[in-house]
Amino acid sequence: MANSLISVQIIPKTEKYEDVIPFVDAAIAVIDASGVKYEVHPLETTMEGELSTLLQILEEMNSKMIELGAINVITQVKILYQPTGITMGTLTEKYRP
Repeated sequence: MANSLISVQIIPKTEKYEDVIPFVDAAIAVIDASGVKYEVHPLETTMEGELSTLLQILEEMNSKMIELGAINVITQVKILYQPTGITMGTLTEKYRP
């Protein structure tokens, strides 16, 4: 079982204030390629896995933004670390049909 949940909102700044949706899509593609369980929500994406793995994904996401031409990146992160194990479902099961 995973020991961490990380919710992330990535906000790349582009030089000419281009549309950042393609950048966000690329950040989500980094998560998808990693193979970890994740859910995309309107204002953030939540990942489930081992803390060290998820932190590495965050670094890759930021690097991808710069590679695509962002000048800088604001990354807002929420981390739940629970060594005994945690899943997204554990926190949301009572709200699901």
